[in-house]
Amino acid sequence: MNNNSALPRMAMEIPEANSNAATITALVKDSGTVVGYQLSNGQTINKDQGVALARQGGIHGVGIAERNGTEYLKSVPDGTEVKYLSNLPSITSMGMQ
Repeated sequence: MNNNSALPRMAMEIPEANSNAATITALVKDSGTVVGYQLSNGQTINKDQGVALARQGGIHGVGIAERNGTEYLKSVPDGTEVKYLSNLPSITSMGMQ
């Protein structure tokens, strides 16, 4: 795992992605709150599953940050630009846990 100390304002764990890692293509929201992520492989996962999968190297381009005791995924620079997760399309949770 790599930790990038150059990132401002917060500590972020940046797992190394596997060669076959998915990317996040949409945010899953419920009442405006992010509750999960849709991946490039078609899978839809909740936030906890996303953090666990990222730690295993299964999601490319994200780091793991923490706010108020809750871990979540955050975009990291890829060397050319930052692709902010907040700029991705949103889908509804449809009862996601």
